[in-house]
Amino acid sequence: MKRIGYFLSCEEYSPAEIVEQARLAGEAGFDALWISDHFHPWTDAQGESAFVWSAIGAISQVCDLPVTTAVTCPTVRIHPAIVAQAASTSACLLGPGRFTLGVGSGEALNEHILGDVWPHAGQRLEMLEEAIGLIRELWTGEVVSHEGPYYTVDTARIYSLPEETPQIFVSAFGPKALDLACRVGDGFVTTMPDADSVRTFRQAKGADAPTQAGFKVGWGPDQEQAIDDAYRLWPNAGVPGELSQVLPSPQHFEQAAELVTREKIAGSATFGDDVSAHVEAFAPFVEAGFDDVYVANMGPRYADMIEAYGKEVLPELRSRHVRA
Repeated sequence: MKRIGYFLSCEEYSPAEIVEQARLAGEAGFDALWISDHFHPWTDAQGESAFVWSAIGAISQVCDLPVTTAVTCPTVRIHPAIVAQAASTSACLLGPGRFTLGVGSGEALNEHILGDVWPHAGQRLEMLEEAIGLIRELWTGEVVSHEGPYYTVDTARIYSLPEETPQIFVSAFGPKALDLACRVGDGFVTTMPDADSVRTFRQAKGADAPTQAGFKVGWGPDQEQAIDDAYRLWPNAGVPGELSQVLPSPQHFEQAAELVTREKIAGSATFGDDVSAHVEAFAPFVEAGFDDVYVANMGPRYADMIEAYGKEVLPELRSRHVRA
């Protein structure tokens, strides 16, 4: 592991809280930030859905940490030409080398809102590949006209360009998506400690090809209360298989999550304020070979979590696991 990052969940926290968390994470000594991109939260209890590009602009003014979108879907809800412009502006504001565009094939939860048909998985990957190519073409600063299977651009040019062209990291949770990441991604991102995918990606892209992963914990002095908060806010974390890609609304996730038990949530993450347990939570991702590992808090005690990580968890992690 090279960097320890903080994961900003736009589904759970207000825009002001997202910016506050970014500032606190910088002050506490985290190395980088992940930020989610949602139109809807997973459940109504989470209750937020900040527009990620506005949030990144605000974050750029309160800390100097690098930011990766984890992840943006540049295919249905927002045309890839607009994502290219938004990402370019974000990179300008954050500064050289401090913005990475993390992309994925998305979820119906966020992408169905304009009435578009939610494509099948294979088509979503085709759309993502075309979108990535178009974004990179627009980042050249040249006038671009494009007529592809899924997207059309007519004499478009992005004028506000950063000093360094951002990298594009691709999210992958299956073999076809991983193949796409290996072919067109500058890096690989996921939320699973998947050593096989890390190995496959580096075999395709080189031993130093960058990889990122993120996970969630629940901080608090009362472990049972921390579990209760996670079960109330994030029962969707226990919804299996491809449901997370195809369910169209928070209400559908709430219905599916009725089958998820509190015990399942309790066993799925680290809860409480035991520093050693939080340090150990990183071990599967370190052992899998990820370069950057990001941690998110579930529940209201994010300020306490960030402070405790800064004082105790991060120093211990760095002494054990961080490599140059």
